[in-house]
Amino acid sequence: MSEADGLRQRRPLRPQVVTDDDGQAPEAKDGSSFSGRVFRVTFLMLAVSLTVPLLGAMMLLESPIDPQPLSFKEPPLLLGVLHPNTKLRQAERLFENQLIGPESIAHIGETRDDEPVCGRPLGIRAGPNGTLFVADAYKGLFEVNPWKREVKLLLSSETPIEGKKMSFVNDLTVTQDGRKIYFTDSSSKWQRRDYLLLVMEGTDDGRLLEYDTVTREVKVLLDQLRFPNGVQLSPAEDFVLVAETTMARIRRVYVSGLMKGGADLFVENMPGFPDNIRPSSFGGYWVGMSTIRPNPGFSMLDFLSERPWIKRMIFKLFSQETVMKFVPRYSLVLELSDSGAFRRSLHDPDGLVAAYVSEVHEHDGHLYVGSFRSPFLCRLSLQAV
Repeated sequence: MSEADGLRQRRPLRPQVVTDDDGQAPEAKDGSSFSGRVFRVTFLMLAVSLTVPLLGAMMLLESPIDPQPLSFKEPPLLLGVLHPNTKLRQAERLFENQLIGPESIAHIGETRDDEPVCGRPLGIRAGPNGTLFVADAYKGLFEVNPWKREVKLLLSSETPIEGKKMSFVNDLTVTQDGRKIYFTDSSSKWQRRDYLLLVMEGTDDGRLLEYDTVTREVKVLLDQLRFPNGVQLSPAEDFVLVAETTMARIRRVYVSGLMKGGADLFVENMPGFPDNIRPSSFGGYWVGMSTIRPNPGFSMLDFLSERPWIKRMIFKLFSQETVMKFVPRYSLVLELSDSGAFRRSLHDPDGLVAAYVSEVHEHDGHLYVGSFRSPFLCRLSLQAV
């Protein structure tokens, strides 16, 4: 065989190309696909196991509230006198961890379940004879002599007023002579311990009432209110202001003079949900708020007000205490002029010092800030702000 024939027989080795169809590749591909299928099936099973009970609960469980849609205007912009600040954080805490929800008066040694039995004082005013007039959420109206430690029941909450019981006696204001007491009954359905359900349902069964301490007669001055809360008599005693908390506004009801029996809006579309109203040394009024309607920002209560189905679902699944944890804490105190204009504002974003503000009482150059949940009072020097 010649050298040329030998070269022809020795062909060059060509490199082998391994494709996906050769060797171990099919096993790797099948394994990857199998793992993906397992993940998808597991995820789907997990989603179904969570969704089915949730849907079942939503279908079968009853909601404790039957809310109706409410409509609000866009909240006022937090500009000018409403511009956010931290002035409330300059307050000092008093009697910390010695009080429980001192809205207007300290109430010690009580749990939520004990309230209907023990009572829950909310509004307190000084009378002309050194006595105190007290509104108890569960028991009614009282006159208390702190010097003699005597307590007199003026009006029991068990007494029906025009055919309706009083389930949530809230705040009161008294004429200078002590003859007339104007007070709010926030609801004939909900009690104080269920105030969040009252707000979320938007129940309109609240009333402003008048009690005559001499004749013991009771009159309904205004009804169909949504969570009537704090009340304040004007310096001339010709009208009474009442905070309608759910609607973020303050109503005015005339109780004497040419406009007696009439009513109008004193302030509407407030930047928060008003609680108690108290006089200011400048001739206006202090209003405490524990929750605001931020603008710019997102107001959860405004959002939910037009979506009652979401509120029903929330309270099917969660307790009031759980829901409260998702309500942003932002304390706001407003000073209003005698005509209802915003005069100034004091803020504590996130409620770091003054939390869950319910009332602001001015005395001797200081503001005493009450709360419906916090275990303390706050005191703020007006000179400091």
